[in-house]
Amino acid sequence: MPAKKSTKKTAKKAAKKVAKKTAKKATKKVAKKVPAKKAAKKTAKKTVAKSKPIPTHQQIEEAAYYCFLERCEKGLPGDSQTDWIMAVNQLTS
Repeated sequence: MPAKKSTKKTAKKAAKKVAKKTAKKATKKVAKKVPAKKAAKKTAKKTVAKSKPIPTHQQIEEAAYYCFLERCEKGLPGDSQTDWIMAVNQLTS
């Protein structure tokens, strides 16, 4: 009978070691996931903070008009499409 007790003890010790290793692995996985989530949230917040709201058609129209006036005042070549593109770039950057 003493042999059975030592086998049981050995099995218990082995089970404890496996449980500890599994717990450590699980903790490492959780630790790795949490910082990644936090980093993703931070970059998302930065992206939202940096991006400007989309300008309305009227805002672009007004900015294009001012681009047109400036272009004519300086005597530069161009057309309404380039004025519009410049206005969109000014409002979104």
